[in-house]
This record gives sequence, structure tokens and C-alpha cells, in this order.
Amino acid sequence: GQNRAMRHAADSYRGGVVAAIPLAIAVGAFGVSFGVLAAAARLGGAEAVLMSATTFGGSAQFAAVAVLTQGGGVATALVAVALLNSRYLPIGASVASALHPNPVLRFFEAQLVVDESWAIAHQGERPLRRRLIGAGGLLYSAWVAGTIAGVLGGRFIGDPGRLGLDAAFPALFLVLVVAQLRSRRAAAAALLGGAIAVSLVPFTPAGVPVLVASAACLLGLRR
Repeated sequence: GQNRAMRHAADSYRGGVVAAIPLAIAVGAFGVSFGVLAAAARLGGAEAVLMSATTFGGSAQFAAVAVLTQGGGVATALVAVALLNSRYLPIGASVASALHPNPVLRFFEAQLVVDESWAIAHQGERPLRRRLIGAGGLLYSAWVAGTIAGVLGGRFIGDPGRLGLDAAFPALFLVLVVAQLRSRRAAAAALLGGAIAVSLVPFTPAGVPVLVASAACLLGLRR
């Protein structure tokens, strides 16, 4: 009927691409920032592009670069990445039924499931597969292309601190935190996490304060 036709029109690759265009511009610019910072850090340019192509996790990648830049070890960087990307467990579970049943295709489609493509795909009670892949594909391309541009441009830009790109990682999480402060419990968790991180900075290796501060989210378990 008409509802099925409307749903079929919405569930299209083109629909996902069109819906993701504004986000892709921001993702590409963010990728440039990552490329510049990664090339200037202990992570090389080629490694940065490879990481973007295989990980496709903006906040987690910034976390890894931040830890390495501040002298933290690889193990700490990996733990930070794992914690930040753990949110994809429930996200992946919520779209599992919409992905292709073939294991190989399902594996590649799952790589395109990020926060933005997940939101674009949910136009109703069930996620729309083609819309998810269209949006995710465009965002992935923008992220990798942005990283390449940042790596190549970083040679001419020099110190990313001059442009304030070194503040991209904390600015990102500040925005994420502010968007979540919708209740007293959320505000308490944010304040507790900040206090934990600040108190540990003088005494622990780089990256550890952020990891330990994440324990503040356990306040959400209180009923």
C-alpha cells in the first residue's frame, strides 16, 4: 500500500546519502583535524590514514592520539579506544536485524554503523538498512578523505596548536557532555568525573585520569 511505498522510498541508499551530506561536511573537517594532529604526534601519517580506514571511530582515534601525544603508552591508548567504542555494543545490537544475513556482507556493513548513520537509519520503529549503508558510506568516505587531507596538509600547517586543533579532542567531549546534562544525576556524574580526572593528573600517567574518571558513570546505576 501507500505506507509500504513511502517506507521503500525512505529506505534507499540515495536517501541515506542525502540525509548525511551536512554531517559529512563536519566529519570531513574533523578528519582533517585528526590527520594533522596524528601526523604531528607519535602516530605517523600512513598509520593515521590506516587507522581511519580500519577503525572509523572519531572520538576513539582522538583519544588514542591524545594519550600518545601526552606520553602515555600504547596499552593505555588501546584501553581508551576500547572504552569509547564500547557504546557500539548496544548500537550494533539495535541494528543487527537490519543487516545483511550473509556473514561477509554483514561484517562490512557493520563497519558503517556509527552514531550518525545509526540516527539517520532510524526513521521509525525499525532501522532502515539501505539508508544506514548510504549514510555510513558517505560518512566513512568523508572521514578517510579528511584524514588524508590533514596528513598531507599538516606538512604545511606545522604545529597544529597554532590553529587550536590540539583542542579538538577535549572540545568534542565537552560538547558530548553538555548535550547529556539533562538531569541532576547526569550533572553529578559529569562533575564527579571531572573531579576524579583533575585530582589524578599530577600523580598518574597520561590517559589514566580519563579512564578512571569514567567510573563516575556508575552513578547511572542508582535507582
